Amino acid sequence: MRSLVRSLIQQVPKARGRLLLAVLLAALASASSVALMGVSAWLISFAALAPPVLFLQPAAVGVRAFGIARGAFRYVERLVGHDVALRMQGALRVRVYEALSRTTLIGRRRGDLLTRVVTDVTALQDLIVRVVLPFASASVVVVGTTLMLGFFNLPSALALLATAILAGVALPLWTQKMSLDADRASVATRGRLGDGARELALTSTDLVAYGAEGAELDRLLAIDDELRRQESRGAWVRGIAEGGQIVASGAAVIAALLFGTDAVVDGTLDPRLLAVLALTPLALHEVLNTFTQAAQTYTRARAALGRITDVLDADPVGTGDVTEGDAPTPGLRFVDAAIGWPGSAPVLTGVDLSVSGGERVALVGPSGVGKTTLAATALGLIPPMAGELHRGGRVGYLEQDAHIFATTVAENVRIGDRDADRDQIVDALTRAGLDLAPERLIGEDGSTLSGGERRRLALSRLLVGDRSLIILDEPTEHLDRETADALMADVWAAFRGSPVLVITHDPEVMTACDRVVRLGR
Repeated sequence: MRSLVRSLIQQVPKARGRLLLAVLLAALASASSVALMGVSAWLISFAALAPPVLFLQPAAVGVRAFGIARGAFRYVERLVGHDVALRMQGALRVRVYEALSRTTLIGRRRGDLLTRVVTDVTALQDLIVRVVLPFASASVVVVGTTLMLGFFNLPSALALLATAILAGVALPLWTQKMSLDADRASVATRGRLGDGARELALTSTDLVAYGAEGAELDRLLAIDDELRRQESRGAWVRGIAEGGQIVASGAAVIAALLFGTDAVVDGTLDPRLLAVLALTPLALHEVLNTFTQAAQTYTRARAALGRITDVLDADPVGTGDVTEGDAPTPGLRFVDAAIGWPGSAPVLTGVDLSVSGGERVALVGPSGVGKTTLAATALGLIPPMAGELHRGGRVGYLEQDAHIFATTVAENVRIGDRDADRDQIVDALTRAGLDLAPERLIGEDGSTLSGGERRRLALSRLLVGDRSLIILDEPTEHLDRETADALMADVWAAFRGSPVLVITHDPEVMTACDRVVRLGR
């Protein structure tokens, strides 16, 4: 984690200077709070002696100055601290996206991955704002306050230092140790919860149709209960530690009264300073109040950034985009190929498959036999484990459940070609048999479109670009017969003359193909 943070500090322009400035501003804000309490205590104590009003003016000005400075320094510190934290967080997020762009996401558990990309990355902000800045600035303030009070009464100052170490170091370390396992586990559990929630959302319709939603809900709620228990453990430990901090604050006040009273009696301390010795610890310990939670935040941030490091350091699986083929003409040919995911045993061996120009080939077989793995290999997302793969032409892939984004129709079509203009988009929509205005807004996951419209919108992404080798993955899945037949009629017309490989279970689609290749039994 430390190497990651250091590299981000070096990467982000002026991050080191901004971080030091934020620490300084935080220290000035906390010091102003302590000084406000000390000067106020002296002013009240001195005013009790009824001196001339003008004698009180310097202290009154000091109270106003420190009161204003406390808020002003804290405001600017928040701006500078969050600025550098968000800049570093943005740089980290770009690194994660770059790492993911080098690998295929097919087969990944995307709920946990989404948690890492969204939630775990924000742990860097928590680390900077809620851990580094408070601890660094408070260390400066504790030392400065101890030295200042040491000029008035050394025993009181040493007692204050001891209670500050107890409240600001010992209790946070104890909190971190006692809730270490729960805090670490909660980060991974949150990822599992994201996985479960995503899977439940995607399969909810089928689960309800088959009456199986109860078991899946119970499984998700069990993960939620586990996360709740882990967070409750941390809250329980934190509550005890915060109670200990209050006790430490009270001990500092009592010690100041005991040592200060003796000094007043001995004549070695001005009586007006007794209130300063007694009340200053309250302001100082207020600075330390968040340290127990910061210690737990450090544990969770470290675990979260460790999960991010795993993503950054993981070896790429295949490639993140379609690679260029080596054949001079559009087509696809496997020669005695072994198909499978890197690091695992082959799913298929001895694959001999060819799709030449203008040919329609149906690829069929039972679920789980390796059809989608073969498609990923044909796209170039993963290499064949053995044998040969020859591919020519730019590949277009129509996914079984292509994601429809909550934006305009035009932006969804531009997934196929980001530089497409309005005329090209309208042409692609027309060829896909879709009468939709490019400016129309689409709901989340295509909820405002029918099943056939969603499939045709995904098809238009292939049509907006220049693609000469087409791979279709279950193009008629979940569609009624009439809609499926109309869709495939437009597909065959749009890709007439191009080599087309269709992964399907649909007998009607098989009949329309020139050849049927069966995998498995």
